Amino acid sequence: MRNSLLERMEEVTLPTSTTLCRPREVPKYAHFMTSGITSVVTFMANGKGVEVGLIGREGLVEAFHLLGPSPSPSTAFLQSQGTALRMPFADLKAEFQSNEPLRALILRFVQSQGMMANQLAACNRLHEIEARLARWLLMVSDRVEGKRFYVTQEFLAEMIGAQRSTVTIAAGSLQRNGYIEYRRGHVHILDREGLERAACECYPVVRELVSDLYTVQPVQLSA
Repeated sequence: MRNSLLERMEEVTLPTSTTLCRPREVPKYAHFMTSGITSVVTFMANGKGVEVGLIGREGLVEAFHLLGPSPSPSTAFLQSQGTALRMPFADLKAEFQSNEPLRALILRFVQSQGMMANQLAACNRLHEIEARLARWLLMVSDRVEGKRFYVTQEFLAEMIGAQRSTVTIAAGSLQRNGYIEYRRGHVHILDREGLERAACECYPVVRELVSDLYTVQPVQLSA
């Protein structure tokens, strides 16, 4: 089964800002991320949005669309350039419905994403901006597997649901403490342990959710 799926996939390069899913639309393709970061964002009528999911190489971007006919209200787009294994969404949906081992793997990922969304909703409501910003920077660092990446203040503000001026103050505080260096959108994590101490309690929760996808014994797919 694994080989059959791979034969129907193509490797694609996805530039920054590429939109993979739009609200209330059935996706044309399914993307299994192999590098880069996809943000799942819910936008309001006034154009303001907030991130409700973050998908790196651990995930299938269109997984929620497989669960039923209800349209998704969110947009998924590349936060940083990446690569993916892509196949027609209709083909994956047919496999999902007929192949129990594959369905179990995808549902496991969907459950993890749902738990993460719940945690982030509580985080954005209850935790201070500096702690939320530290948590988000660590989540991105984990997915790019590095300490350097690019993100504008405007984008940062949108991702964590805050005003740009507030993010500027929070980023300045983290920089003065020596945790990060931030210049013209370029982030360099200088002290990861310090940044983890500055982050809210949600970071270890979401980190464990992602880690469990790799460390918990998976369902084995037949060749």
